[in-house]
Amino acid sequence: MLAQLLVSGVSQGALYALVALAMTVIYRATTVINFGHGDLVMAGAFVVYLLVVLAGAPFLISALLAVVLLFAFGVAVYKGLIRPIMAGPHLALAMMAVAVGYALRGLARVVWGREVLPFPKVLPQGTFMVGPVILAPSDLIVTGSVIATVAILAIVFYATRLGKTAQAVFQSERGAALVGINVSAFQGTMWGIGAAMAALGGILIAPVTLLYPDLAASTLIRAFAAMTLGGFGSFLGAAVGGMLLGLSELLVGAYISSKLIDITAYLIIIGVLLIRPSGLFGRQAVVRV
Repeated sequence: MLAQLLVSGVSQGALYALVALAMTVIYRATTVINFGHGDLVMAGAFVVYLLVVLAGAPFLISALLAVVLLFAFGVAVYKGLIRPIMAGPHLALAMMAVAVGYALRGLARVVWGREVLPFPKVLPQGTFMVGPVILAPSDLIVTGSVIATVAILAIVFYATRLGKTAQAVFQSERGAALVGINVSAFQGTMWGIGAAMAALGGILIAPVTLLYPDLAASTLIRAFAAMTLGGFGSFLGAAVGGMLLGLSELLVGAYISSKLIDITAYLIIIGVLLIRPSGLFGRQAVVRV
């Protein structure tokens, strides 16, 4: 039983890690935590649903279009709504991010109501046994996607010129501007990349959780808990934090009480902030929420 719980916990945590990684990209570029990010995940999944189910487009083309559209949307949100208030109070940034997210969720509710829609069966179905453990191909795909994403982001942010630019902007926007970096253009691009990653997350999450307007509402707080546990700004921390959270939820539910599963993320946030505010892999930094 324990082996099955561990494997299932890692698979569940991989879903949280996907969202946490996309949020970390935006945080690394702008030190802003996008609390509306979960609804970008939902929007990406709905775009694919529209194209595949209603328009009859091939899945791969639909997925690519969803990523491109969400990238453009992320850039537009930054340029039109975030950049004008970047110098304002942190609360204004938080409220703007939340407002954008709720607007997307409200639009989805207007069109589909609260109906739960079956997402196209794009991932391999069925299960197979490895010893006493039951595995699903979708679990392996999502977990593998998280590992690949961490590797790609690590290479980009630590071994390329883009990564050096990100480090400069993260440490001091004014200093980066003084050495000739177009901070606004860079941050807009990173918001676009974060939104595109949200679309990818939605494409992978929706086949597992089904599709509805509140798809990522609960996933968002878990992604935030993963970032808190792993350390803000750390890609490895976001991935490890998400998987540890998934493990914690299943172990708590199995050995203590299933009633505690829904509050495990909140308990982790409280505990980490009290004991180690910088998280497992993070460093002390000024956070703009």
